[in-house]
Amino acid sequence: MAVCNICPRKCGVDRAKNNGYCGMSERVKISRAALHMWEEPCISADKGSGTVFFSGCNMKCVFCQNKDISHDGFGKEITVEHLADIMLRLQSEGALNINLVTPTHYTLQIIEAVKIARQKGLNLPIVCNTSGYENVRTVKLLKDTVDVWLPDFKYIDDEKAVRYSNAPGYTEIAKRALDEMVSQQGECVFDKDGVIQKGVIVRHLVMPGGVEDAKKITRYLYRRYGDKIYISLMSQYTPCTDLSLYPEIDRKVTAAEYDEVVDFAVDIGVENGFIQDGERASESFIPPFNLEGVD
Repeated sequence: MAVCNICPRKCGVDRAKNNGYCGMSERVKISRAALHMWEEPCISADKGSGTVFFSGCNMKCVFCQNKDISHDGFGKEITVEHLADIMLRLQSEGALNINLVTPTHYTLQIIEAVKIARQKGLNLPIVCNTSGYENVRTVKLLKDTVDVWLPDFKYIDDEKAVRYSNAPGYTEIAKRALDEMVSQQGECVFDKDGVIQKGVIVRHLVMPGGVEDAKKITRYLYRRYGDKIYISLMSQYTPCTDLSLYPEIDRKVTAAEYDEVVDFAVDIGVENGFIQDGERASESFIPPFNLEGVD
């Protein structure tokens, strides 16, 4: 990490001395480590996902619902050994998996922490919950660490990727990374209770006015991977930050917009998928970032 190129930013910062584009040094920083009930049913089920929220992010989306940790860097620095112990504690609390949220900039530290935890008895699947803006080389580094890939596929339009996330080349970068993820895991594998043990679930957050983009992304994913992956269409977009400079996305997604995307997915034959029912755009999906489970 002396010349950090772990993500597509390749900012070249020596993170022992300075923070990278992600806003973080080489020291692991997390804001919450607790059971989380609001992931896809095959991840949280009725017991909960052992979710570790990392501070910092290599995307910095203007609409981020986790701005306090992704942009502002709230959290507490811990050692790799402490991270391993947190994983073991979550397992003892009944977690169905260890779910690493926005972990890219700590890839090397996570590989070591998981190795330590497994030596001490960790036997849960490792879920990598990522923006999809990944170097293929980094995805390959995680081959023996990650069991379930949970990437976003945010944009099919690079103009929007730049406008909302300052992420040039996002679409092609995400496609290449996803190819590697699917190559590693193949078809999804579930236990007898329907909890995922291995595979790829691709998320797309439907944006205000983004129906056609969502359809294009759904079509691309289904044509390329068919039933090898699950597609999770999310309706929870909620303006949580000042979006006065982006008025076109300064509102919630309507029920009509979301339903049109879901109907399209059904019409083209998608069967392996998840949708969000009930109250859309609820802030209950956003946990409190209060250092729970960090000490």
